[in-house]
Amino acid sequence: MSTAAVAREDQRIQQDVLAELAWDAEVQPNEIGVSVEQGVVNLTGWVDSSARRWAATRCAQRVRGVRAVADDIEVRLPGSPGVTDAEIAIAASRALEWDSFVPAERLDVTVANGWVMLRGEVEFGWQRRSAERELRRLRGVRGITNLIEVRPPAPTDTDRMLRDVRRALGRALGTRQVSVAVDGDTLVLSGVVRSWWERDQAERVAWSAPGVREVETQLLVGE
Repeated sequence: MSTAAVAREDQRIQQDVLAELAWDAEVQPNEIGVSVEQGVVNLTGWVDSSARRWAATRCAQRVRGVRAVADDIEVRLPGSPGVTDAEIAIAASRALEWDSFVPAERLDVTVANGWVMLRGEVEFGWQRRSAERELRRLRGVRGITNLIEVRPPAPTDTDRMLRDVRRALGRALGTRQVSVAVDGDTLVLSGVVRSWWERDQAERVAWSAPGVREVETQLLVGE
Protein backbone atom coordinates (compact mmCIF):
# COMPACT_ATOMS: atom_id res chain seq x y z
CA MET A 1 0.00 0.00 0.00
CA SER A 2 1.35 3.45 -0.95
CA THR A 3 2.05 6.19 1.59
CA ALA A 4 -0.90 8.19 0.27
CA ALA A 5 -3.22 5.19 0.58
CA VAL A 6 -2.06 4.56 4.17
CA ALA A 7 -2.71 8.22 5.00
CA ARG A 8 -6.22 8.01 3.53
CA GLU A 9 -6.94 4.82 5.48
CA ASP A 10 -5.68 6.42 8.71
CA GLN A 11 -7.94 9.41 8.09
CA ARG A 12 -10.93 7.13 7.58
CA ILE A 13 -10.14 5.25 10.78
CA GLN A 14 -9.81 8.53 12.68
CA GLN A 15 -13.21 9.70 11.45
CA ASP A 16 -14.81 6.35 12.29
CA VAL A 17 -13.34 6.31 15.82
CA LEU A 18 -14.57 9.85 16.46
CA ALA A 19 -18.02 8.86 15.19
CA GLU A 20 -18.04 5.75 17.41
CA LEU A 21 -17.08 7.84 20.46
CA ALA A 22 -19.91 10.26 19.69
CA TRP A 23 -22.34 7.34 19.19
CA ASP A 24 -21.59 5.42 22.42
CA ALA A 25 -23.62 6.79 25.34
CA GLU A 26 -21.24 5.18 27.86
CA VAL A 27 -18.45 7.52 26.79
CA GLN A 28 -20.41 10.78 27.05
CA PRO A 29 -19.51 13.44 28.00
CA ASN A 30 -15.86 13.45 26.94
CA GLU A 31 -12.98 15.55 25.69
CA ILE A 32 -11.08 12.89 23.74
CA GLY A 33 -8.63 13.47 20.92
CA VAL A 34 -7.92 10.80 18.29
CA SER A 35 -4.85 10.39 16.11
CA VAL A 36 -3.98 7.45 13.86
CA GLU A 37 -0.73 6.27 12.35
CA GLN A 38 -0.59 3.07 10.28
CA GLY A 39 -3.71 1.73 11.95
CA VAL A 40 -2.54 2.45 15.50
CA VAL A 41 -4.99 4.71 17.33
CA ASN A 42 -3.79 7.09 20.05
CA LEU A 43 -6.46 8.38 22.43
CA THR A 44 -5.73 11.53 24.43
CA GLY A 45 -7.72 14.01 26.51
CA TRP A 46 -9.87 13.30 29.55
CA VAL A 47 -13.04 11.70 30.86
CA ASP A 48 -14.73 11.88 34.26
CA SER A 49 -14.46 8.22 35.27
CA SER A 50 -12.43 5.07 34.80
CA ALA A 51 -15.51 3.38 33.31
CA ARG A 52 -15.71 5.99 30.52
CA ARG A 53 -12.00 5.60 29.83
CA TRP A 54 -12.47 1.85 29.42
CA ALA A 55 -15.54 2.39 27.22
CA ALA A 56 -13.58 4.81 25.00
CA THR A 57 -10.84 2.23 24.45
CA ARG A 58 -13.43 -0.39 23.54
CA CYS A 59 -15.01 2.05 21.07
CA ALA A 60 -11.71 2.42 19.23
CA GLN A 61 -11.14 -1.33 19.20
CA ARG A 62 -14.50 -1.93 17.54
CA VAL A 63 -13.62 0.14 14.47
CA ARG A 64 -12.59 -1.79 11.36
CA GLY A 65 -8.93 -1.40 10.44
CA VAL A 66 -7.66 -0.59 13.95
CA ARG A 67 -4.55 -2.65 14.67
CA ALA A 68 -3.76 -1.36 18.17
CA VAL A 69 -4.90 1.29 20.65
CA ALA A 70 -2.68 3.48 22.84
CA ASP A 71 -4.72 4.82 25.76
CA ASP A 72 -3.37 8.16 27.06
CA ILE A 73 -6.73 9.36 28.37
CA GLU A 74 -6.68 11.06 31.78
CA VAL A 75 -9.41 10.50 34.36
CA ARG A 76 -10.50 13.79 35.94
CA LEU A 77 -13.08 13.52 38.67
CA PRO A 78 -15.68 16.33 38.91
CA GLY A 79 -14.57 19.36 40.94
CA SER A 80 -17.58 19.26 43.24
CA PRO A 81 -17.52 16.95 46.29
CA GLY A 82 -18.15 13.42 45.13
CA VAL A 83 -17.50 9.89 46.29
CA THR A 84 -14.97 9.55 49.10
CA ASP A 85 -12.22 6.94 49.20
CA ALA A 86 -14.01 5.26 52.12
CA GLU A 87 -17.24 5.01 50.11
CA ILE A 88 -15.36 3.56 47.13
CA ALA A 89 -13.67 0.99 49.37
CA ILE A 90 -17.03 -0.09 50.83
CA ALA A 91 -18.63 -0.31 47.38
CA ALA A 92 -15.65 -2.29 46.04
CA SER A 93 -15.77 -4.77 48.91
CA ARG A 94 -19.50 -5.29 48.44
CA ALA A 95 -19.11 -5.72 44.67
CA LEU A 96 -16.54 -8.47 45.22
CA GLU A 97 -18.72 -10.16 47.84
CA TRP A 98 -21.67 -10.24 45.44
CA ASP A 99 -19.63 -11.99 42.73
CA SER A 100 -19.99 -15.67 43.54
CA PHE A 101 -16.95 -16.58 41.41
CA VAL A 102 -14.51 -14.30 43.25
CA PRO A 103 -13.12 -15.33 46.67
CA ALA A 104 -13.68 -11.91 48.28
CA GLU A 105 -12.51 -13.17 51.69
CA ARG A 106 -9.01 -13.66 50.24
CA LEU A 107 -8.76 -10.20 48.72
CA ASP A 108 -7.80 -6.84 50.15
CA VAL A 109 -8.96 -3.46 48.78
CA THR A 110 -7.36 -0.11 49.51
CA VAL A 111 -8.27 3.25 47.94
CA ALA A 112 -6.26 6.47 47.73
CA ASN A 113 -7.45 9.52 45.77
CA GLY A 114 -9.89 7.38 43.82
CA TRP A 115 -7.25 4.83 42.81
CA VAL A 116 -8.05 1.25 43.85
CA MET A 117 -5.32 -1.20 44.88
CA LEU A 118 -6.22 -4.91 44.78
CA ARG A 119 -4.14 -7.46 46.67
CA GLY A 120 -4.60 -11.07 47.71
CA GLU A 121 -4.61 -14.55 46.21
CA VAL A 122 -6.88 -16.52 43.89
CA GLU A 123 -6.62 -19.99 42.40
CA PHE A 124 -7.37 -19.10 38.77
CA GLY A 125 -6.34 -16.30 36.44
CA TRP A 126 -9.92 -15.60 35.35
CA GLN A 127 -10.81 -14.81 38.98
CA ARG A 128 -8.12 -12.11 38.96
CA ARG A 129 -9.66 -10.57 35.84
CA SER A 130 -13.20 -10.84 37.21
CA ALA A 131 -12.26 -8.99 40.38
CA GLU A 132 -10.85 -6.08 38.38
CA ARG A 133 -13.80 -6.03 36.00
CA GLU A 134 -16.25 -5.77 38.92
CA LEU A 135 -14.56 -2.62 40.21
CA ARG A 136 -13.89 -0.88 36.91
CA ARG A 137 -17.43 0.49 36.63
CA LEU A 138 -17.75 1.83 40.17
CA ARG A 139 -18.45 5.54 40.49
CA GLY A 140 -15.48 7.62 41.60
CA VAL A 141 -12.81 5.09 40.56
CA ARG A 142 -9.94 6.76 38.70
CA GLY A 143 -7.98 3.58 38.05
CA ILE A 144 -7.06 0.13 39.35
CA THR A 145 -3.76 -1.50 40.22
CA ASN A 146 -4.27 -5.26 40.26
CA LEU A 147 -1.66 -6.99 42.41
CA ILE A 148 -3.68 -10.15 42.99
CA GLU A 149 -1.48 -13.26 42.79
CA VAL A 150 -2.62 -16.43 41.07
CA ARG A 151 -1.71 -19.54 43.05
CA PRO A 152 -3.03 -22.73 41.44
CA PRO A 153 -4.28 -25.40 43.86
CA ALA A 154 -1.99 -28.00 42.26
CA PRO A 155 1.34 -28.00 40.40
CA THR A 156 0.94 -26.95 36.78
CA ASP A 157 1.42 -29.55 34.06
CA THR A 158 2.82 -27.21 31.39
CA ASP A 159 2.50 -29.64 28.47
CA ARG A 160 -1.11 -30.42 29.30
CA MET A 161 -1.92 -26.73 29.80
CA LEU A 162 -0.52 -25.84 26.36
CA ARG A 163 -2.39 -28.70 24.73
CA ASP A 164 -5.68 -27.74 26.39
CA VAL A 165 -5.33 -24.05 25.52
CA ARG A 166 -4.60 -24.83 21.87
CA ARG A 167 -7.64 -27.07 21.66
CA ALA A 168 -9.84 -24.45 23.33
CA LEU A 169 -8.58 -21.78 20.92
CA GLY A 170 -9.45 -24.08 18.01
CA ARG A 171 -12.99 -24.49 19.34
CA ALA A 172 -13.43 -20.76 19.98
CA LEU A 173 -11.77 -19.27 16.91
CA GLY A 174 -11.39 -22.10 14.42
CA THR A 175 -7.95 -20.80 13.48
CA ARG A 176 -4.37 -21.99 13.73
CA GLN A 177 -2.88 -18.51 13.42
CA VAL A 178 -2.57 -18.10 17.21
CA SER A 179 0.60 -19.55 18.73
CA VAL A 180 0.82 -20.46 22.40
CA ALA A 181 4.03 -20.69 24.42
CA VAL A 182 5.15 -20.53 28.04
CA ASP A 183 7.75 -18.10 29.36
CA GLY A 184 8.33 -18.81 33.04
CA ASP A 185 4.95 -18.35 34.75
CA THR A 186 3.49 -16.50 31.77
CA LEU A 187 1.38 -17.88 28.92
CA VAL A 188 2.28 -15.99 25.73
CA LEU A 189 -0.16 -15.58 22.83
CA SER A 190 1.25 -14.47 19.48
CA GLY A 191 0.18 -14.45 15.86
CA VAL A 192 -2.59 -12.72 13.90
CA VAL A 193 -6.34 -12.58 14.51
CA ARG A 194 -9.03 -11.10 12.30
CA SER A 195 -10.68 -8.78 14.82
CA TRP A 196 -10.52 -7.40 18.35
CA TRP A 197 -13.36 -9.76 19.22
CA GLU A 198 -11.11 -12.71 18.32
CA ARG A 199 -8.28 -11.13 20.33
CA ASP A 200 -10.56 -10.86 23.36
CA GLN A 201 -11.71 -14.45 22.91
CA ALA A 202 -8.12 -15.68 22.75
CA GLU A 203 -7.33 -13.84 26.00
CA ARG A 204 -10.45 -15.25 27.65
CA VAL A 205 -9.46 -18.78 26.69
CA ALA A 206 -5.91 -18.30 27.96
CA TRP A 207 -7.00 -16.89 31.32
CA SER A 208 -9.53 -19.70 31.79
CA ALA A 209 -6.92 -22.45 31.69
CA PRO A 210 -6.06 -24.01 35.08
CA GLY A 211 -2.51 -23.20 36.16
CA VAL A 212 -2.20 -19.93 34.23
CA ARG A 213 -0.69 -17.22 36.45
CA GLU A 214 -0.20 -14.48 33.84
CA VAL A 215 -1.08 -13.93 30.17
CA GLU A 216 0.96 -11.83 27.75
CA THR A 217 -0.86 -10.96 24.53
CA GLN A 218 1.28 -10.23 21.49
CA LEU A 219 -1.54 -10.80 19.01
CA LEU A 220 -1.83 -8.51 16.00
CA VAL A 221 -5.18 -7.59 14.49
CA GLY A 222 -5.18 -7.99 10.72
CA GLU A 223 -7.67 -8.10 7.91
